[in-house]
Amino acid sequence: MAQIRIENVRKDFGAFNAVKSSTFTIEDGEFFMLLGPSGCGKTTTLRMMAGLDLPTSGEIYIDGEEVGQKPASQRDIAFVFQMFALYPHMNVAKNISYPLRSQGMPRAQVRKKVAEIAEILGITDILNRPVGGLSGGDRQRVALGRAIVRDPKAFFMDEPLGALDAEFREHMSHELRALHDRMGATTVYVTHDQLEAMQMGDKIVVMNHGVVEQFGVPQDIYDWPATKFVAQFIGSPSMNFLDFNGSVEQGAQTVDLGDVRMAVPRQLDGGSGALTLGVRPEHVHLNDAAPYRGEVVATEYLGTTQIVTLKTRYGQVQARIPSNVAVREGARTGLEFDARTLTLFNANTGAALRSDANRKVLHHG
Repeated sequence: MAQIRIENVRKDFGAFNAVKSSTFTIEDGEFFMLLGPSGCGKTTTLRMMAGLDLPTSGEIYIDGEEVGQKPASQRDIAFVFQMFALYPHMNVAKNISYPLRSQGMPRAQVRKKVAEIAEILGITDILNRPVGGLSGGDRQRVALGRAIVRDPKAFFMDEPLGALDAEFREHMSHELRALHDRMGATTVYVTHDQLEAMQMGDKIVVMNHGVVEQFGVPQDIYDWPATKFVAQFIGSPSMNFLDFNGSVEQGAQTVDLGDVRMAVPRQLDGGSGALTLGVRPEHVHLNDAAPYRGEVVATEYLGTTQIVTLKTRYGQVQARIPSNVAVREGARTGLEFDARTLTLFNANTGAALRSDANRKVLHHG
């Protein structure tokens, strides 16, 4: 297995800049997620790491070796595609064993390796079946088997569960993570599904328009979004945003939202002008005594919780509250925000106005 380093990697397709000077490190044995909407550059980044596309500029290191201009065949990696890419004229065993047979490995050793992989993936009973008649889940297991049978330095997966239905996709995501933990393999996984990324990943890179917006562990990305885009893309429902004009001094612990002063005990960088206050729905509480007011315009029942949508002076707010709390549409109520969790953004650039120095307040305070 191997560490993977991306240093100032850029990819142009003619006049179109698909990836803009990306830099990050994937540690040995990590399950690493490349996350973002369609067209953000995540698959292009993965293909450059795998050698299927070559970077326009920048360096790519796998296990300490610079491989940016080397083809995939010289990188000792395995790639798993969304659409399986199996050989339809071969049965399951021959599909899995193909990489070993093409390398000239002795037949007895090939059979042993295939049996070991089939046992891990739970497909021993279908080794002699043609792949054409298999379910989507079994075909994905075969594709995984063909990838891991070689014991490569790293695995690259491009939305490998995207073709599966929602229920089986969730099941396979647990299986994939368990397989990764068993093997300790360095895995890079592309997805547009933020829930999948948060559930499976050790680290996440969030991309948008070819730019790495944020890189870190799932909790930091959720609790400490570096940009408004990250705050909006991560979370369901996404973070609430209240736009206002004002100023915040360096190190401030309060912010004035109109005539209401709110505590923000994160260390803030200074800023002025068009600002946006961000708060997640689970950190919004309904309290008739609170000075910041809103009108209930909708409720959505979700079992143990409900999403309450309120119209306020500075924008719409959604609150996630227990479902047994009675809420009436049209009612006016006060809103309280959990001050430890608020984030301020520059409304024009989208950048968060906060320092990382106070991050421990939320995690350990």
